Amino acid sequence: MPVASLFVHRFPADKQAIKASMGLGSLLRVIRELLHEAARDLAPTLIVVVVFQAFFIQRMPDSPVALIGGFAVVLLGLALFVKGLDAAIFPAGETMAFDFARRGSFVWLVFFAFFVSFASVAAEPALMAVAYKAEAVSGGSMGALTLRMVAALGVGIAVVVGVWRIVLGHSIGNYLIPGYLIVIVLTVFSPPQLVGLAFDSGGVVASTVTAPLLTALGVGLATSIRGRNPLLDGFGLIAFGALAPMIIIQLYGILFFVPATAGTSVLMMPSDDQHQYAALEMLIDFGVMVRNLLPIIAVVLFSSFVILRRPLADPRGLAVGMVLVAVGLFMFDEGLQVGLFPLGDEMTNGLMRDGVPMWAVYLYGFLIGFATTMAEPALIALSIKADDVSLGQLKGFWLRFLVSVGVGIGIVIGCARIIDGTNIAYWLIPGYLLVLAMTKLAPDFIVPIAYDCGGVTTSTVTVPLVTALGVGLAERTPGRDPMIDGFGLIAFASLLPMIIVMSYGMLATWLLRARKPVKESTR
Repeated sequence: MPVASLFVHRFPADKQAIKASMGLGSLLRVIRELLHEAARDLAPTLIVVVVFQAFFIQRMPDSPVALIGGFAVVLLGLALFVKGLDAAIFPAGETMAFDFARRGSFVWLVFFAFFVSFASVAAEPALMAVAYKAEAVSGGSMGALTLRMVAALGVGIAVVVGVWRIVLGHSIGNYLIPGYLIVIVLTVFSPPQLVGLAFDSGGVVASTVTAPLLTALGVGLATSIRGRNPLLDGFGLIAFGALAPMIIIQLYGILFFVPATAGTSVLMMPSDDQHQYAALEMLIDFGVMVRNLLPIIAVVLFSSFVILRRPLADPRGLAVGMVLVAVGLFMFDEGLQVGLFPLGDEMTNGLMRDGVPMWAVYLYGFLIGFATTMAEPALIALSIKADDVSLGQLKGFWLRFLVSVGVGIGIVIGCARIIDGTNIAYWLIPGYLLVLAMTKLAPDFIVPIAYDCGGVTTSTVTVPLVTALGVGLAERTPGRDPMIDGFGLIAFASLLPMIIVMSYGMLATWLLRARKPVKESTR
């Protein structure tokens, strides 16, 4: 089975299939199928929104046409984006991992891993959503581009460390435990404005683009190196990628961050007197998207022609795929700005008005987290593979269910923290200390999967709504600072699944051991 298919089961990794799908008729058919799947992924979110609009907010959105149009653009953008990933990025990551490992070119493998990781994170839609919101509420003191570049740099370095861990065959705990201890220390000294943002960024960097690419790279390496176990060694690169922003963004905050003057604001959308320049701005935005993807293309071309000294297997598929990725990213970004961000703000405004009970806010947060996580494609694929390689000890459906429950509970805890006003560090530091303790106690097979689950739970649709919920709660709760208190919901949504999955693995192992003596005694 091709490596890419181990993670993203709905994407055909066979190169001939990919090449054949580039015909116009086949392309339209595949896009139609992807639209159907994207609609399925968005359906739970829409159901939750409609129910809460009808029973709690009890009024229509201010701009229903714009919201519906924004959702439609996000839907189409996701479909095009996913098809582009399938045609260009996934096969490139899979092929390069195998070729580098087979030829023993580990120095060049490090080069490839760093730059591909950096470029994929810089183009990550979920990180874009968090970055835009951070720039808006920080008054520009934490620019969207700065946040994305800092996070991408951290992930690139962390993935290099993770690749060398696979090559050397070291236990993942030997790296993650010291890494999270560093995170905890930095949390004490980091500016409070960046603590929640750093943890949230760690929860979204491994999403639509990065997660499948890193998993293909990790499993491909573990499969290619003699003596490595794909379950124990192949998983975990996502964990390294999720850890990195927590460290590097807090370091950036300690060294360089200067808070904006109180009252400073940044518009996320052009004002009414700027609409005559909308077409030009959209063209510029598309150019920026293309520019963000050029490093991925450059790394692939350089690695293929200069390092491996062979032509591209499917240059036409790569070209078409990158165009689809660029167009899909652009449409997704525009849809976020027009539809999902305003929807998130309106839902929060409606739930925070007089007469709406607080339990409705908590219920909304739980259902948004649970419903979208159950439909998260990356989690579905990961759970299927975990069920397979664990020989049934880790049931795929129950893994998804428990992770989804963990996300919902995490969002509820995060909302309660905002309302209460407790410093987020008082919650996250004990939480991650618990995770580190469980890392030593949990069975080896569950640890990398648990950490990876924490990195893939928040989707490109969930992030804008959850981020808007957190910032909106902070803005409307007296005494709260949106920059300090508004971020962190994604951090809890990533933390709780790790705790629950490792608990599940420990319980499953204990039950398995408890049954063995009974079976042996009956023989």
